[in-house]
Amino acid sequence: MINLNAGAPKGPLAEQWATYKSGCKLVNPNNKRKLDIIVVGTGLAGASAASTLGELGYNVKVFCYQDTPRRAHSIAAQGGINAAKNYQNDGDNVFRLFYDTIKGGDYRARESNVYRLASISPQIIDLCVAQGVPFAREYGGLLANRSFGGTQVSRTFYARGQTGQQLLIGAYSALSRQIAEGNVTLLNRRDILDIVIVDGKARGVIARNLVTGEIERHSAHAVVLASGGYGNVFYLSTNAMGSNVTPAWSAYKKGALFANPCFTQIHPTCIPVHGELQSKLTLMSESLRNDGRIWVPIDKSDAEKIRRKEIRPEDIAETKRDYYLERRYPAFGNLVPRDVASRAAKERCDAGYGVGSTGLAVFLDFGDAIKRLGRDAIAARYGNLFQMYEQIVNDDPYKTPMMIYPAVHYTMGGIWVDYDLMTTVPGLYAIGECNFSDHGANRLGASALMQGLADGYFVLPYTIAGYLSGEIHTPRIATDLPEFDAAAKGVTDRLSALKNTNGKESVDFFHRKLGKIMWEYCGMARNESGLLKALDLIAELKAEFASSVRIPGGLNEYNPELEKAWRVQDFIELGDLMVRDALQRRESCGGHFREEFQTPDGEAMRNDEEFAFVGAWEFTGQGSTPALHKEELRFETVTPSQRSYK
Repeated sequence: MINLNAGAPKGPLAEQWATYKSGCKLVNPNNKRKLDIIVVGTGLAGASAASTLGELGYNVKVFCYQDTPRRAHSIAAQGGINAAKNYQNDGDNVFRLFYDTIKGGDYRARESNVYRLASISPQIIDLCVAQGVPFAREYGGLLANRSFGGTQVSRTFYARGQTGQQLLIGAYSALSRQIAEGNVTLLNRRDILDIVIVDGKARGVIARNLVTGEIERHSAHAVVLASGGYGNVFYLSTNAMGSNVTPAWSAYKKGALFANPCFTQIHPTCIPVHGELQSKLTLMSESLRNDGRIWVPIDKSDAEKIRRKEIRPEDIAETKRDYYLERRYPAFGNLVPRDVASRAAKERCDAGYGVGSTGLAVFLDFGDAIKRLGRDAIAARYGNLFQMYEQIVNDDPYKTPMMIYPAVHYTMGGIWVDYDLMTTVPGLYAIGECNFSDHGANRLGASALMQGLADGYFVLPYTIAGYLSGEIHTPRIATDLPEFDAAAKGVTDRLSALKNTNGKESVDFFHRKLGKIMWEYCGMARNESGLLKALDLIAELKAEFASSVRIPGGLNEYNPELEKAWRVQDFIELGDLMVRDALQRRESCGGHFREEFQTPDGEAMRNDEEFAFVGAWEFTGQGSTPALHKEELRFETVTPSQRSYK
């Protein structure tokens, strides 16, 4: 039995990180030059980690599948980044940010990691300002804040609707400096297809050059995964088309446990699906809920007329509108957490009050805000988001309410890590969205950017030193070791098998089928019968994929269909694990909503006596049932209670 020990320092929660830093092992500058680190991914977590480790003096190789780090999916984050600065003097502090995050995650996150994240948050803002990130400012020059769901204070720093882009430019600038200094080597257009384990430690990766098809071997004393989330298992999501689970899944198959895979965040404010052949969904920032009001018609007849385009939303009188979030959750209104807002929208649409051509949409209305503040003020806050919406939907949101509907956005599950951010494989670390650690069963808005930058800039540089201090006498790892030979052969054999299937169906055909299975049976709401059906359907899909997928092009050349095939094969296996995790967790919490376990008024009903644990899955071999291990969650500072935003 694997013992899942987080390894957090002893003592009061507020002092643990300071205690850790004051007593952790270090590597002196001369020895850092002897140590190699691989970083997989160049989003906020990967770019910040690679640049910081390079500046410290380590030899760093950083990989991305895009042509430039600037294309990492972090660039798509719109609304903001949280920090307990209390610039508004509205009662915010580190403990309140910690508490909001623990509560927002429905008490399924580890206290020690979340408190560390909250305590680091102010430093992130200071660093990003020093990098030149153009955060919005008040008239007097102070940094501006706005509110996000699940909080009653304004702590979200933002750069219009482009916060992720601006933060990534800052991290990319730091990374570029270290590349120019020769401390970091950037290898772009590479797919990381396997992790190499030598004598029980992570010692390198097998990569495929996406331009030439060449299989490459790269070695290091430690490997850091910063490869993002796996929301594209649902096919339709807000993720970039290339976002995938493959590096994390290869780590899982090499001994790293995969934790809480069923914890998927559904974002409430996305542009609704508009056709069968659509390949991705577009996010409308949660920041819009600061000034936008969400409603549906009170009368079903009006909803039906809107769906038939007999009337427009502007024709519905104020007294005929149901501002259902304000009605159900008066304390938080339109700023309830994402999981709560998403389920409420689904409930209204399922009851027949949805709008749009499909009936799967609700309105996000800025009419009141425009009257109160003026069009120019709204344009200054959200102008680029309004432009994006108008270009996609061909409707002017200044005049007509936006239509929104929930969609898959962020995955709280991921590789299990301890307090050091190390996986169960020595020398293998996971940071940012690809680990499970900081969000529990739900993520509050504006906390993903916070976690990615905290892990990369401020946490990993300390924690990885403790491991590398024991590696200073280890010579550089040779790439002709038998373990590298075996891993490279495994990758080559699998690629050949995929290419030689010679079936009749495209990769997208199977990905779309998987997405429909996952959305219907393991999406916003799950139940036992549906999950059991999903297991059978995924098994059938896996067999069908193995015999019927068709991949044009060659092995040793640029072949995006071959890239997709590998990723979709991993997604199919991941889908099976997600369903198994959802089946064993017989409770509702955060983004995991089992229909059998809900309160009389339809809210998530946790079972703390039986399920206050992290469910971490161990790979036991191809075709074998994975083994579940549990990290018991201990709440010594907060007391878990039924979440209420009323």
